[in-house]
Amino acid sequence: MTRDGSAGGLTMGVEEEFLLTDPTTARTVPAAQAVLRRAHQEASPADGSGCKAEFLASQVESATRVCTSLEELRHVLAADRARLVDAAREEGLYLLSAGSAPLSDGRVPVADGERFRRISERFADIVDDYQVCGCHVHVGVPDRETAVAVVNRVRPWLPTLLALSVNSPFSHGLDRGYASWRMMEQFRFPAAGIPPRFPDAAAHDAAVGRLVSCGALIDDRMSFWLMRPSPWLPTVEFRVADAAATVDDAVLQAALGRALVRRALAELAAGLPEPELDEGTARAAVWSAARYGTAGDGVDPVTRTRVPAADLVGALLRHVAPALEETGDTGTVRRLLDAVRRDGTGAERQRRAWARGGPRAVVELLASLTDARAHDQA
Repeated sequence: MTRDGSAGGLTMGVEEEFLLTDPTTARTVPAAQAVLRRAHQEASPADGSGCKAEFLASQVESATRVCTSLEELRHVLAADRARLVDAAREEGLYLLSAGSAPLSDGRVPVADGERFRRISERFADIVDDYQVCGCHVHVGVPDRETAVAVVNRVRPWLPTLLALSVNSPFSHGLDRGYASWRMMEQFRFPAAGIPPRFPDAAAHDAAVGRLVSCGALIDDRMSFWLMRPSPWLPTVEFRVADAAATVDDAVLQAALGRALVRRALAELAAGLPEPELDEGTARAAVWSAARYGTAGDGVDPVTRTRVPAADLVGALLRHVAPALEETGDTGTVRRLLDAVRRDGTGAERQRRAWARGGPRAVVELLASLTDARAHDQA
Protein backbone atom coordinates (compact mmCIF):
# COMPACT_ATOMS: atom_id res chain seq x y z
CA MET A 1 0.00 0.00 0.00
CA THR A 2 1.20 3.47 -0.79
CA ARG A 3 -0.26 6.92 -0.80
CA ASP A 4 -2.44 7.36 -3.87
CA GLY A 5 -2.33 10.47 -5.98
CA SER A 6 -6.05 11.17 -6.05
CA ALA A 7 -8.01 13.71 -4.08
CA GLY A 8 -9.26 10.87 -1.90
CA GLY A 9 -6.06 10.94 0.11
CA LEU A 10 -4.47 7.81 1.54
CA THR A 11 -4.95 4.16 0.77
CA MET A 12 -6.52 1.77 3.27
CA GLY A 13 -6.76 -1.93 3.89
CA VAL A 14 -8.34 -3.98 6.66
CA GLU A 15 -7.49 -7.35 8.18
CA GLU A 16 -10.38 -9.02 10.00
CA GLU A 17 -10.15 -12.02 12.33
CA PHE A 18 -13.14 -14.32 12.90
CA LEU A 19 -14.23 -17.22 15.09
CA LEU A 20 -15.87 -20.47 13.93
CA THR A 21 -18.73 -21.60 16.15
CA ASP A 22 -21.20 -24.46 16.35
CA PRO A 23 -24.76 -23.05 16.03
CA THR A 24 -26.20 -25.65 18.42
CA THR A 25 -23.67 -25.59 21.26
CA ALA A 26 -22.50 -21.97 20.72
CA ARG A 27 -18.94 -23.24 21.26
CA THR A 28 -15.97 -22.60 19.03
CA VAL A 29 -14.88 -25.36 16.65
CA PRO A 30 -11.33 -26.03 15.34
CA ALA A 31 -12.41 -26.20 11.70
CA ALA A 32 -10.34 -23.43 10.08
CA GLN A 33 -8.63 -25.71 7.58
CA ALA A 34 -11.89 -27.05 6.14
CA VAL A 35 -13.51 -23.60 6.01
CA LEU A 36 -10.51 -22.03 4.30
CA ARG A 37 -10.39 -24.83 1.75
CA ARG A 38 -13.97 -24.02 0.75
CA ALA A 39 -13.36 -20.26 0.81
CA HIS A 40 -10.37 -20.56 -1.51
CA GLN A 41 -12.47 -22.52 -3.99
CA GLU A 42 -14.82 -19.54 -4.21
CA ALA A 43 -12.15 -16.82 -4.31
CA SER A 44 -11.51 -14.76 -7.43
CA PRO A 45 -7.78 -14.28 -8.15
CA ALA A 46 -8.56 -10.82 -9.52
CA ASP A 47 -10.08 -9.32 -6.39
CA GLY A 48 -6.78 -8.95 -4.51
CA SER A 49 -8.26 -10.02 -1.18
CA GLY A 50 -7.24 -13.11 0.74
CA CYS A 51 -8.31 -15.50 3.48
CA LYS A 52 -5.87 -17.39 5.69
CA ALA A 53 -5.40 -19.21 8.96
CA GLU A 54 -4.97 -17.40 12.25
CA PHE A 55 -3.15 -18.58 15.36
CA LEU A 56 -5.72 -21.11 16.60
CA ALA A 57 -7.63 -23.66 14.53
CA SER A 58 -10.94 -22.04 15.51
CA GLN A 59 -9.97 -18.75 13.79
CA VAL A 60 -9.74 -17.48 10.22
CA GLU A 61 -8.63 -14.15 8.83
CA SER A 62 -9.42 -12.06 5.77
CA ALA A 63 -7.35 -9.22 4.32
CA THR A 64 -8.80 -6.75 1.84
CA ARG A 65 -7.04 -5.43 -1.20
CA VAL A 66 -5.79 -1.85 -1.17
CA CYS A 67 -8.75 0.56 -1.22
CA THR A 68 -8.94 4.29 -1.90
CA SER A 69 -12.48 5.10 -0.74
CA LEU A 70 -14.78 4.06 2.08
CA GLU A 71 -17.37 2.88 -0.45
CA GLU A 72 -14.86 0.57 -2.10
CA LEU A 73 -13.65 -0.70 1.27
CA ARG A 74 -17.18 -1.48 2.42
CA HIS A 75 -17.88 -3.45 -0.76
CA VAL A 76 -14.69 -5.49 -0.39
CA LEU A 77 -15.22 -6.18 3.32
CA ALA A 78 -18.77 -7.36 2.64
CA ALA A 79 -17.63 -9.64 -0.18
CA ASP A 80 -14.81 -11.14 1.88
CA ARG A 81 -17.15 -11.80 4.80
CA ALA A 82 -19.75 -13.35 2.51
CA ARG A 83 -17.18 -15.79 1.15
CA LEU A 84 -16.18 -16.93 4.64
CA VAL A 85 -19.76 -16.96 5.95
CA ASP A 86 -20.81 -19.26 3.10
CA ALA A 87 -17.77 -21.50 3.55
CA ALA A 88 -18.48 -21.81 7.27
CA ARG A 89 -22.16 -22.51 6.63
CA GLU A 90 -21.23 -25.34 4.26
CA GLU A 91 -19.34 -26.89 7.19
CA GLY A 92 -22.39 -26.45 9.42
CA LEU A 93 -20.83 -23.56 11.34
CA TYR A 94 -21.31 -19.88 12.08
CA LEU A 95 -18.70 -17.25 11.29
CA LEU A 96 -18.52 -14.71 14.12
CA SER A 97 -16.83 -11.32 14.17
CA ALA A 98 -16.28 -10.88 17.90
CA GLY A 99 -13.30 -9.89 19.99
CA SER A 100 -13.60 -13.02 22.16
CA ALA A 101 -15.40 -16.37 22.12
CA PRO A 102 -18.58 -16.34 24.24
CA LEU A 103 -18.26 -20.10 24.83
CA SER A 104 -15.36 -22.49 24.41
CA ASP A 105 -14.36 -26.00 25.45
CA GLY A 106 -11.02 -24.64 26.56
CA ARG A 107 -7.74 -25.31 24.81
CA VAL A 108 -7.91 -25.24 21.02
CA PRO A 109 -5.29 -26.72 18.67
CA VAL A 110 -2.81 -24.31 17.16
CA ALA A 111 -3.09 -23.84 13.40
CA ASP A 112 -0.48 -25.47 11.18
CA GLY A 113 2.78 -23.63 10.71
CA GLU A 114 6.23 -23.39 12.26
CA ARG A 115 5.74 -19.81 13.46
CA PHE A 116 2.48 -20.68 15.24
CA ARG A 117 4.20 -23.67 16.87
CA ARG A 118 7.03 -21.46 18.17
CA ILE A 119 4.56 -18.93 19.58
CA SER A 120 2.70 -21.71 21.40
CA GLU A 121 5.90 -23.09 22.91
CA ARG A 122 7.24 -19.67 23.92
CA PHE A 123 4.13 -18.24 25.59
CA ALA A 124 2.68 -21.45 27.06
CA ASP A 125 -0.62 -21.08 28.94
CA ILE A 126 -1.15 -17.47 27.84
CA VAL A 127 -1.93 -18.64 24.30
CA ASP A 128 -3.40 -22.10 24.89
CA ASP A 129 -6.91 -20.66 24.63
CA TYR A 130 -6.14 -17.28 23.09
CA GLN A 131 -9.39 -17.07 21.12
CA VAL A 132 -9.44 -13.32 20.64
CA CYS A 133 -9.86 -11.44 17.38
CA GLY A 134 -9.11 -7.93 16.17
CA CYS A 135 -9.82 -5.57 13.31
CA HIS A 136 -6.52 -4.20 11.98
CA VAL A 137 -6.50 -1.11 9.76
CA HIS A 138 -3.60 -0.26 7.45
CA VAL A 139 -3.15 3.26 6.11
CA GLY A 140 -0.55 4.03 3.46
CA VAL A 141 2.31 6.40 4.25
CA PRO A 142 5.27 7.57 2.13
CA ASP A 143 8.06 5.81 4.07
CA ARG A 144 9.03 4.19 7.35
CA GLU A 145 10.38 7.37 8.95
CA THR A 146 7.04 9.02 8.32
CA ALA A 147 5.27 5.99 9.75
CA VAL A 148 7.09 6.32 13.08
CA ALA A 149 6.39 10.07 13.23
CA VAL A 150 2.71 9.48 12.50
CA VAL A 151 2.39 6.86 15.26
CA ASN A 152 3.91 9.33 17.73
CA ARG A 153 1.16 11.83 16.96
CA VAL A 154 -1.78 9.41 16.84
CA ARG A 155 -1.05 7.68 20.17
CA PRO A 156 -3.40 9.87 22.30
CA TRP A 157 -6.40 8.83 20.23
CA LEU A 158 -5.95 5.07 20.41
CA PRO A 159 -8.01 4.57 23.60
CA THR A 160 -10.97 6.33 21.99
CA LEU A 161 -10.75 4.08 18.93
CA LEU A 162 -10.81 1.12 21.31
CA ALA A 163 -13.83 2.51 23.19
CA LEU A 164 -15.78 2.74 19.93
CA SER A 165 -14.85 -0.81 18.91
CA VAL A 166 -15.39 -2.82 22.12
CA ASN A 167 -16.95 -6.17 21.20
CA SER A 168 -15.74 -8.80 23.66
CA PRO A 169 -17.58 -8.82 27.01
CA PHE A 170 -17.86 -12.63 27.29
CA SER A 171 -15.36 -15.44 27.61
CA HIS A 172 -15.92 -19.06 28.71
CA GLY A 173 -19.58 -18.37 29.33
CA LEU A 174 -18.95 -15.49 31.72
CA ASP A 175 -19.45 -11.76 31.49
CA ARG A 176 -15.96 -10.60 32.38
CA GLY A 177 -17.11 -7.13 33.38
CA TYR A 178 -15.13 -5.51 30.57
CA ALA A 179 -16.44 -4.23 27.27
CA SER A 180 -13.18 -5.47 25.70
CA TRP A 181 -11.93 -8.59 27.42
CA ARG A 182 -9.66 -9.04 24.39
CA MET A 183 -7.65 -6.03 25.50
CA MET A 184 -7.20 -7.50 28.98
CA GLU A 185 -5.92 -10.71 27.38
CA GLN A 186 -3.43 -8.71 25.32
CA PHE A 187 -2.13 -6.80 28.34
CA ARG A 188 -0.44 -10.04 29.42
CA PHE A 189 2.04 -9.91 26.53
CA PRO A 190 5.28 -7.97 26.21
CA ALA A 191 5.08 -4.87 24.00
CA ALA A 192 1.36 -4.35 24.61
CA GLY A 193 -0.71 -1.17 24.92
CA ILE A 194 0.09 2.28 23.56
CA PRO A 195 3.53 2.22 21.93
CA PRO A 196 6.40 4.27 23.30
CA ARG A 197 7.50 7.40 21.49
CA PHE A 198 10.41 6.77 19.13
CA PRO A 199 12.58 9.52 17.61
CA ASP A 200 13.01 7.67 14.33
CA ALA A 201 12.62 4.33 12.58
CA ALA A 202 16.05 3.11 13.67
CA ALA A 203 15.13 3.57 17.34
CA HIS A 204 11.82 1.77 16.82
CA ASP A 205 13.45 -1.16 15.04
CA ALA A 206 16.20 -1.38 17.66
CA ALA A 207 13.62 -1.55 20.47
CA VAL A 208 11.72 -4.33 18.72
CA GLY A 209 14.99 -6.11 17.99
CA ARG A 210 15.91 -6.03 21.69
CA LEU A 211 12.58 -7.59 22.62
CA VAL A 212 13.21 -10.34 20.08
CA SER A 213 16.78 -10.93 21.27
CA CYS A 214 15.58 -11.04 24.89
CA GLY A 215 13.09 -13.76 23.97
CA ALA A 216 10.02 -11.64 24.74
CA LEU A 217 8.89 -11.74 21.09
CA ILE A 218 9.22 -14.45 18.43
CA ASP A 219 10.09 -11.97 15.68
CA ASP A 220 9.58 -8.35 14.62
CA ARG A 221 6.05 -9.10 13.40
CA MET A 222 4.74 -9.95 16.85
CA SER A 223 4.56 -6.75 18.89
CA PHE A 224 1.20 -6.15 20.55
CA TRP A 225 1.41 -2.38 20.47
CA LEU A 226 -1.91 -0.87 19.49
CA MET A 227 -0.36 0.94 16.53
CA ARG A 228 2.91 0.41 14.71
CA PRO A 229 4.75 0.85 11.44
CA SER A 230 3.89 -2.31 9.55
CA PRO A 231 6.84 -4.73 9.50
CA TRP A 232 6.14 -5.70 5.89
CA LEU A 233 4.02 -3.00 4.21
CA PRO A 234 4.51 0.77 3.60
CA THR A 235 1.76 1.53 6.09
CA VAL A 236 0.94 2.37 9.66
CA GLU A 237 -1.12 -0.39 11.23
CA PHE A 238 -3.88 0.24 13.77
CA ARG A 239 -4.21 -2.88 15.94
CA VAL A 240 -6.40 -1.37 18.64
CA ALA A 241 -9.93 -2.40 17.67
CA ASP A 242 -11.81 -5.52 18.68
CA ALA A 243 -13.11 -7.54 15.76
CA ALA A 244 -15.89 -5.41 14.27
CA ALA A 245 -19.40 -6.81 14.74
CA THR A 246 -20.55 -5.32 11.41
CA VAL A 247 -18.94 -4.14 8.20
CA ASP A 248 -19.98 -0.61 9.12
CA ASP A 249 -18.09 -0.89 12.42
CA ALA A 250 -14.96 -1.86 10.47
CA VAL A 251 -15.47 0.99 8.00
CA LEU A 252 -15.75 3.44 10.91
CA GLN A 253 -12.40 2.30 12.29
CA ALA A 254 -10.80 2.64 8.86
CA ALA A 255 -12.31 6.08 8.28
CA LEU A 256 -11.16 7.43 11.64
CA GLY A 257 -7.75 5.78 11.28
CA ARG A 258 -7.15 7.29 7.85
CA ALA A 259 -8.32 10.72 9.07
CA LEU A 260 -5.96 10.53 12.06
CA VAL A 261 -3.04 9.71 9.77
CA ARG A 262 -3.98 12.51 7.41
CA ARG A 263 -4.17 14.97 10.31
CA ALA A 264 -0.80 13.77 11.63
CA LEU A 265 0.79 14.30 8.23
CA ALA A 266 -0.59 17.84 8.12
CA GLU A 267 0.83 18.54 11.58
CA LEU A 268 4.20 17.18 10.52
CA ALA A 269 4.22 19.40 7.44
CA ALA A 270 3.36 22.42 9.58
CA GLY A 271 6.07 21.63 12.13
CA LEU A 272 3.63 21.42 15.04
CA PRO A 273 4.86 19.85 18.30
CA GLU A 274 3.94 16.30 19.25
CA PRO A 275 1.58 15.62 22.15
CA GLU A 276 3.27 14.51 25.36
CA LEU A 277 1.98 11.36 27.05
CA ASP A 278 2.56 9.98 30.51
CA GLU A 279 3.03 6.22 30.22
CA GLY A 280 0.99 5.39 33.31
CA THR A 281 -1.90 7.63 32.31
CA ALA A 282 -1.85 6.24 28.79
CA ARG A 283 -2.17 2.72 30.19
CA ALA A 284 -5.04 3.88 32.40
CA ALA A 285 -6.75 5.34 29.33
CA VAL A 286 -6.57 2.00 27.52
CA TRP A 287 -7.81 0.16 30.62
CA SER A 288 -10.76 2.54 31.01
CA ALA A 289 -11.72 2.19 27.35
CA ALA A 290 -11.60 -1.60 27.68
CA ARG A 291 -13.60 -1.55 30.89
CA TYR A 292 -16.42 0.79 29.86
CA GLY A 293 -16.31 1.37 26.10
CA THR A 294 -18.31 4.48 25.34
CA ALA A 295 -20.78 3.87 28.16
CA GLY A 296 -18.85 5.44 31.04
CA ASP A 297 -15.92 7.64 31.81
CA GLY A 298 -12.65 7.58 29.94
CA VAL A 299 -9.22 9.05 30.51
CA ASP A 300 -7.69 11.82 28.43
CA PRO A 301 -4.04 10.74 28.19
CA VAL A 302 -2.85 14.27 27.29
CA THR A 303 -4.61 16.28 30.02
CA ARG A 304 -4.34 13.27 32.40
CA THR A 305 -7.91 13.71 33.56
CA ARG A 306 -11.01 11.53 33.82
CA VAL A 307 -13.74 12.65 31.41
CA PRO A 308 -16.91 11.13 29.91
CA ALA A 309 -16.09 8.81 27.02
CA ALA A 310 -18.64 10.68 24.89
CA ASP A 311 -16.54 13.83 25.30
CA LEU A 312 -13.46 11.99 24.06
CA VAL A 313 -15.38 10.79 21.00
CA GLY A 314 -16.46 14.38 20.35
CA ALA A 315 -12.87 15.60 20.70
CA LEU A 316 -11.70 12.93 18.25
CA LEU A 317 -14.31 13.99 15.72
CA ARG A 318 -13.29 17.64 16.03
CA HIS A 319 -9.62 16.71 15.68
CA VAL A 320 -10.11 14.83 12.42
CA ALA A 321 -12.84 17.09 11.01
CA PRO A 322 -10.52 18.85 8.50
CA ALA A 323 -9.19 15.53 7.23
CA LEU A 324 -12.70 14.10 6.84
CA GLU A 325 -13.79 17.18 4.92
CA GLU A 326 -10.83 16.85 2.56
CA THR A 327 -11.70 13.25 1.70
CA GLY A 328 -15.46 13.80 1.63
CA ASP A 329 -16.03 11.32 4.47
CA THR A 330 -17.67 13.60 7.04
CA GLY A 331 -21.21 12.47 6.34
CA THR A 332 -20.31 8.79 6.40
CA VAL A 333 -18.45 9.03 9.70
CA ARG A 334 -21.22 11.02 11.35
CA ARG A 335 -23.77 8.45 10.20
CA LEU A 336 -21.68 5.57 11.51
CA LEU A 337 -21.10 7.30 14.85
CA ASP A 338 -24.82 7.98 15.14
CA ALA A 339 -25.43 4.25 14.64
CA VAL A 340 -23.06 3.42 17.52
CA ARG A 341 -24.87 5.92 19.74
CA ARG A 342 -28.25 4.51 18.71
CA ASP A 343 -27.52 0.76 18.73
CA GLY A 344 -24.64 0.65 21.19
CA THR A 345 -21.19 -0.83 20.79
CA GLY A 346 -20.74 -4.49 19.97
CA ALA A 347 -20.32 -5.22 23.68
CA GLU A 348 -23.62 -3.54 24.52
CA ARG A 349 -25.43 -5.44 21.77
CA GLN A 350 -23.96 -8.73 22.97
CA ARG A 351 -25.07 -8.08 26.55
CA ARG A 352 -28.61 -7.29 25.47
CA ALA A 353 -28.72 -10.57 23.54
CA TRP A 354 -27.35 -12.51 26.51
CA ALA A 355 -30.07 -11.08 28.74
CA ARG A 356 -32.67 -12.34 26.25
CA GLY A 357 -31.33 -15.83 25.64
CA GLY A 358 -27.85 -16.52 26.95
CA PRO A 359 -24.85 -17.59 24.86
CA ARG A 360 -26.86 -19.02 21.96
CA ALA A 361 -28.64 -15.71 21.52
CA VAL A 362 -25.27 -13.93 21.47
CA VAL A 363 -23.88 -16.31 18.88
CA GLU A 364 -26.97 -15.96 16.69
CA LEU A 365 -26.79 -12.17 16.93
CA LEU A 366 -23.10 -12.10 16.04
CA ALA A 367 -23.61 -14.49 13.13
CA SER A 368 -26.28 -12.19 11.73
CA LEU A 369 -24.23 -9.03 12.23
CA THR A 370 -21.12 -10.60 10.70
CA ASP A 371 -22.90 -11.34 7.42
CA ALA A 372 -23.36 -7.94 5.76
CA ARG A 373 -26.10 -9.39 3.54
CA ALA A 374 -28.29 -10.34 6.51
CA HIS A 375 -27.50 -7.08 8.30
CA ASP A 376 -28.37 -4.93 5.28
CA GLN A 377 -31.72 -6.67 4.96
CA ALA A 378 -32.59 -6.38 8.67
